[in-house]
Amino acid sequence: MEVRGLTVGFPVSRELTLRAVEDAYLNVDRGKILGIVGESGSGKSTMANALMGYVQPPGRFERGEVKFRGVNLISLSEVELRKLRWSKISMVPQASQNVLNPTMRLLDQFQDVARSHGLQDRKEVEERASRLFTAVGLNPGILRSYPHELSGGMKQRVLIALSLLLDPEVIVLDEPTSALDVVTQRQILAEVRKLRDFMGKTLVFITHDITLETISDWLAVMYTGKVVEVGPTKAVFNQPLHPYTKALLSSVPKLTGDMSSVSAIKGEPPNPLNPPKGCRFNPRCPYVMEKCIREEPKLTEVKSSRWVACHLY
Repeated sequence: MEVRGLTVGFPVSRELTLRAVEDAYLNVDRGKILGIVGESGSGKSTMANALMGYVQPPGRFERGEVKFRGVNLISLSEVELRKLRWSKISMVPQASQNVLNPTMRLLDQFQDVARSHGLQDRKEVEERASRLFTAVGLNPGILRSYPHELSGGMKQRVLIALSLLLDPEVIVLDEPTSALDVVTQRQILAEVRKLRDFMGKTLVFITHDITLETISDWLAVMYTGKVVEVGPTKAVFNQPLHPYTKALLSSVPKLTGDMSSVSAIKGEPPNPLNPPKGCRFNPRCPYVMEKCIREEPKLTEVKSSRWVACHLY
């Protein structure tokens, strides 16, 4: 998948538009995990929906492209997009407890998704769902349960299984570990790694937790709707380039060693309706220059496979 110059806006009034994602560039490589991180309100979930070709009104695609296998999803009709969703590109959305229909047994929800894509054989769907439940560590007997009978971690696994039902190529996971305890988070991350290592899936893992070193191959950092840094995850962790990435990493407590280097990011994220001129991080940046206040930096490849939007480079 490729994202080129993507801008998604939400009109607030005739004169004012909130641009949740603005002029974004990303590549999603086959068989890899791309992590997208940033603070709440940075545009991560809007990016997740955009990768599905899905932005709810009053939101709209203002410009740019989201290409899957060379086809721009934004140019497709809703009928064409429905054929792609779940069959080619699927999603594990946030808040699993709010996604599953509380009035339907899990198996009926799997049957519903399959039927909407032309798979009418109920026995085949049940067999697929049973295999997927086993693959994600659930007892297939749970298929006949209602969502309220499951824990949060179990419901998250159900959604991962549902996302795999039609064998898609790309899976977008929007904060799949949020609101889960740390033990369950670790189990869900292990399931995510299986999707890549044993099923060969291409994954986009969206989270506000910067500690993605053990899960993703590539990392994109977002700030107030902008992609400000992209690179191989280990390289970004070992040598962060953008001051915001550095600040995110320095705010993560260490399990061992000196804790004096741990610090919070000064200030607050800007108002997305009225972002600062120039670089949007300039009010909080310790390296701010006059040029940063005057001119917005562009995402530029500054070394092999490392992109950053910062005037320092």
